[in-house]
Amino acid sequence: MSIATKTGDTGSTGLMYNRRVAKSHPRVEAYGTVDELNTALGVARAAATHDYVREQLVMVQKDLVVLMGELATMPEDLPRYLKDGFKQLTADNTALLDNIVQEIEAQKISFKGWATPGASVESAALDVARTTCRRAERRVCSLQASNQLANSEIVVYLNRLADVLWLMARWVEHQL
Repeated sequence: MSIATKTGDTGSTGLMYNRRVAKSHPRVEAYGTVDELNTALGVARAAATHDYVREQLVMVQKDLVVLMGELATMPEDLPRYLKDGFKQLTADNTALLDNIVQEIEAQKISFKGWATPGASVESAALDVARTTCRRAERRVCSLQASNQLANSEIVVYLNRLADVLWLMARWVEHQL
């Protein structure tokens, strides 16, 4: 089967379980922006010079694949999604991000004022990922506001992830 299915030529796209929606649908905006975030994290991981950063980012990227699948599923199809063995983002995923926050903050890295991205390619890539994460969070919050988000942990996870990325960027700058 070719990647060029042509099924989206009229401006619609497929969700899980053969649901079709407009490419401008808020759900597509949400998981599409999470896909952008995953790509930005890939750039940040490729630019990373510290094993610690690379290891944490690949873990997050795996979580985002789970998150995208969940977002690509309409709420009414979520029971089937879970029955089919697909995973859902949980508080355990967020707890791992909380651990990263604690690890970095335990190093007494302080920062006063507003961060100016660009001290290094690595920290700038993390800041691009952070701002993409905030956009993804806003898109997911739109789904939540319209009662189209079955799992509110997604908002918590994205909020925490943006914090982690900000801290990582500052940690990288501190290593300079």
